[in-house]
Amino acid sequence: MNIQEIEEEIIDEFNIFGKGKNKYNYLIKLGNTLSPIDSEYKIESNLIKGCQVKTWFSSSFKDGIVFYNIDSNSIIVKGFIVLILRVLSGQKPEDIKNAKLEFIDKIGLSENLSPVRANSLWKMVGRIKSDANSYL
Repeated sequence: MNIQEIEEEIIDEFNIFGKGKNKYNYLIKLGNTLSPIDSEYKIESNLIKGCQVKTWFSSSFKDGIVFYNIDSNSIIVKGFIVLILRVLSGQKPEDIKNAKLEFIDKIGLSENLSPVRANSLWKMVGRIKSDANSYL
C-alpha cells in the first residue's frame, strides 16, 4: 500500500469513534501493542532531540526501502508511533520525505494534544523525514 492509502485506512478506523475520549482510548490500546526496541538502541544518541518524553529512534535501509524502529516512555506517544510506523516504515525515502501526514489532523487527535505531546509528535515526524532524506 502507498502512504495515502494507509492514511485513508487509519482515518476510516478513527471515524468510527466520533469525537471524545474513545479515540484516545484506542490510541492507548495501539501504544500497548508497540514492541519495545532493543536496549542497544536506547542510547543517548538515538533520542529524538527536543522531545519532552524520551523517544528513541533508529532506521535501516534495504533495497530502496526505509524501516524504522521507534519507542517512547509515553503510552500516548507510543500510540502515535504505531500509526506513524504503519504509514511510513517500509516506504521509499522520497515518498516519506513528501508525505503530508494529513491523517494526524483528520483523525482529530492533534487538536487536543498537550503542547508536550504535540511537540514530541512533530519532532518525531521531523526526525523521520530528515532521516529519509539522508537515504536519497
